Amino acid sequence: MNEKCCKLNPTRHKKIPYETLDSDFLQTQGTYKNLDKLQGVFQVLESKIFTFLKNELEKFKKILQKENTHYFVNDFNENRCSIKEAALDLTLCFLREMKQDKAADTLEDELVFIHQLKCSLKKKYQCVFEGITKHGDSTLLNNIYTDLYITQGYSEQVNTEHEVRQIEVASRHHESQETLIECKNLFEAPEQDKQIRTVLTKGVAGIGKSVSVQKFVLDWAEGKENQDISFIFPLPFREINIKEKEKQSMVDIIAQFFPETKGLNLTSRNNFKILFILDGLDECRLPLNFKDNETWHDVSSPASLDVLLTNLIKGNLLPSTLIWITTRPAAAGKIPPDCIDRLTEIRGFNDAQKEEYFKKRFTDQNQAKVIIDHVKQSKSLFIMCHIPVFCWISATVLQNILEEKRSNDVKNNQSDDASKTLQESNTEDTPKTLTQMYTHFLRFQIQQSRRKYDGEYIPDVSWDKYTILSLGKLAFHQLEKNNVIFYDTDLEACGIDVYQASVYSGMCTQIFKEETGIILGTMYCFVHLSIQEFIAALYAHLFLDINKKNVFVQDLEQKNKNETMIDLLKTAVDKALESDNGHLDLFLRFLLGLSLQSNRRLLRGLLTQQDSTDQNKKEIIQYIKQKFEANPSPERSINLFYCLNELNDQSLVKEIQTHLSKGSLSSSDLSPAQWSALTFVLLTSEEELEEFELQKFKKSDECVIRLLSVIKTSKRAL
Repeated sequence: MNEKCCKLNPTRHKKIPYETLDSDFLQTQGTYKNLDKLQGVFQVLESKIFTFLKNELEKFKKILQKENTHYFVNDFNENRCSIKEAALDLTLCFLREMKQDKAADTLEDELVFIHQLKCSLKKKYQCVFEGITKHGDSTLLNNIYTDLYITQGYSEQVNTEHEVRQIEVASRHHESQETLIECKNLFEAPEQDKQIRTVLTKGVAGIGKSVSVQKFVLDWAEGKENQDISFIFPLPFREINIKEKEKQSMVDIIAQFFPETKGLNLTSRNNFKILFILDGLDECRLPLNFKDNETWHDVSSPASLDVLLTNLIKGNLLPSTLIWITTRPAAAGKIPPDCIDRLTEIRGFNDAQKEEYFKKRFTDQNQAKVIIDHVKQSKSLFIMCHIPVFCWISATVLQNILEEKRSNDVKNNQSDDASKTLQESNTEDTPKTLTQMYTHFLRFQIQQSRRKYDGEYIPDVSWDKYTILSLGKLAFHQLEKNNVIFYDTDLEACGIDVYQASVYSGMCTQIFKEETGIILGTMYCFVHLSIQEFIAALYAHLFLDINKKNVFVQDLEQKNKNETMIDLLKTAVDKALESDNGHLDLFLRFLLGLSLQSNRRLLRGLLTQQDSTDQNKKEIIQYIKQKFEANPSPERSINLFYCLNELNDQSLVKEIQTHLSKGSLSSSDLSPAQWSALTFVLLTSEEELEEFELQKFKKSDECVIRLLSVIKTSKRAL
């Protein structure tokens, strides 16, 4: 034993001849050398692990110190591996053991939850689609985005006019009188001591609210703007409507809509900025009962969606969070004024931006100029171009007309000079009214879908009357209810098989669209409210053609009576005038425009031709003029003049313009129709009202009342 021990300890025998060592000793000596080598390996390993952990800890410290956070977060996730995750797990474990929970939460948020949320939102929001998401062509948002005209609002009464009228009124406002706000600065308070928690942004349909939300979220996800905000949760009402009958906690809702944040503890994130974006309040199907809903503070306890949202907005639930709500104007009143810290309004494009849009839209600048000049010739068309969607509709229609004319001119060996094609067109060929523009748009989209799906290249339109009728029924009945988003039950109520709904969005790819929600369910809508209104008006005519019935009158009331077109038109005029919010104003314009023979010819094969259209036109024009005698509100009166414009009747306007040119209004007693005509002429004149000389008109209280809307839009009134 002693001999073996000696052999195991070579230090006791310095010199032992190699040949005298037995095999046991040699094996032991090899083991010792391996141990010695292993010792060296672990020394190097310890050094490497220490250096790695030290470097990772240094990066974690930089993140907590907010030093170049974006770089270190990207570096961690781009080179993510098991050992980096292990280093983070060790750091989080020891920080929490040291009771440094805030530091641990911040690290976990930045390196895991926030990064994953940003990646998900960037993927979702980086592209826009012209037309609709299923069939349109995607384009990077950053390549085409142009800042919209956003103004600071005030605690004014909710505007209940039809949205087109609001655009027409807004077009008269002076930019110098308004406070402009950049979208990225919505939550920046003008005063240091004031905090802005809740922002309400209103704007008419298609004006750019959702695109503004998209740009705001994308800039945050890409690390460009608002990096002081830790989490952004965009929750479109059209999607969360699906949860209206369920009871869930706020934590559950966030985890379902943003699964990449599952495990995030909201209650421990009170020191972080969290932004909820509630997009499309007008599409909300919840009661939003701010007055009677119970108070709710617990993010982990289930409650109805209505209770959760009202308490979130009021500040009872997650009081430190920021809230951004977007809505069409008519729905803005759903939020109590004392819950809103800042009211803003998106105005869409100003005049310069309209031209910029068309110049960007067309590579052929000569073509762009021709289209801009044509749109400017029609006041109603140019005003509508404040709405980006209408710019797209106009561009689509006018470009198609130009290309068809050029093609025909080349075939006939004629000049294809684009500068003449639109100006030399007759009324039927080139749209000068809203009805004509939308009729051309419908024709073009149907033709395009036939060419795409059926290979039809015939010059005329092959109408699918049943599909148009079904869509029209949906458009009309939902318009009566002020609904712009539809669900399966809405389609079924109009006889549309939800399993065949894709057929509708496939045939009318730029008219009717189908969207799938994040969680479940499918939603449907028209590309723009004005398209829904046009299709609804078309349905009213189709319904009359086929059934000889008036869509406004119940079956029991009509019995065996056959309704005529003039019955339909008169009923529609009355219904529009009875509306408090003018929701049938644009529908009425389209309905009247579609009664004209020239417009019905564009729809041949779909609408029957009316032999007595000229008589109908005279009768309805007279009926509208009689309505002025009942002194309707200025808003309804002005819409009636746009209705007369759709019927190509300018008699009242020309009459008042003659009075103006002669300067005879200072001594004239005007009829209600003439007062309305005067207001209409002043509000739609090409020149902005820098100074309105009220003294030019006959002085009376009635004069001030009648011209009040003109006074409001001028800088000064004398």
